[in-house]
Formats: sequence, C-alpha cells, structure tokens
Amino acid sequence: MSRYAPYALVLLKAVLLAWGLLGLVEYLVPSAAFGLQNANFPPGTQLFHWVLILLTGLVFLLGFAKRWKYTPFATITMYATLATLCFVETVDFRAFGDGAERYIVMSAEYLLYLALSAYLLSSTRIRARFSGGA
Repeated sequence: MSRYAPYALVLLKAVLLAWGLLGLVEYLVPSAAFGLQNANFPPGTQLFHWVLILLTGLVFLLGFAKRWKYTPFATITMYATLATLCFVETVDFRAFGDGAERYIVMSAEYLLYLALSAYLLSSTRIRARFSGGA
C-alpha cells in the first residue's frame, strides 16, 4: 500500500470521531438537529451507537499520536464491538431498512472492518509506526 495509507486512516478516524461527536451532541441536545438519529433505535442503543463510534475514532487517533503499541489491537477490538452493535441494529431494529438489502449493507460494513483489521495487522508501515519506528 501507499506510504500515505496510515494518514488516510488517520483522516478516516478523524471523520469517524467527528461523526460520533455530532451524533452524541444531537442525542444529548435534540434541538441541535443534524438528522443523524435513527428513529428505529431505542434510546440506549442510540447512545451506545454514538459512544462506540466516537471511541473508535478517538482510540486510533490518540494511539497514533502517542505511538501506542497496542493501537492496532485496540482498534480491531473497537471494530468487533461496532460489528456486534451493527448486527443488533440490523436484525432487531431494522437499521438500513426492512428488506434483505439491509444484510448486504451489514455485510459490506463487516468486510470493511475485516479489510481494515487485515491492514492494521499486516502493514509494515503500521508495524513501524507502533513499534517506535516511523
């Protein structure tokens, strides 16, 4: 992969952090309507949704900045929690709609998590970043 791939991941996680923050603000202050809430989700699920998204971005960004050696594993753990929540939201609360296409969207999300996890585990640039090298 490109030498810029880790920085693309930083950008992706910054967007994830901002999205989670905006969703959490909208959840806690409903008058700040951004249109991010899913009416099918119970309040606790919606809160958990935004907290996990925010934490996933935050864990990677802080780990990247501090060169924390466990960042790839902590990030993959966050992907696993997001995948679990995605399953619950899709199956129980009809995230992504009512039809069978919702499972296609869920599968695409799972494939993204798998691809990102494989990259975090196999990239020499990522290994160098989190082992003290650059």
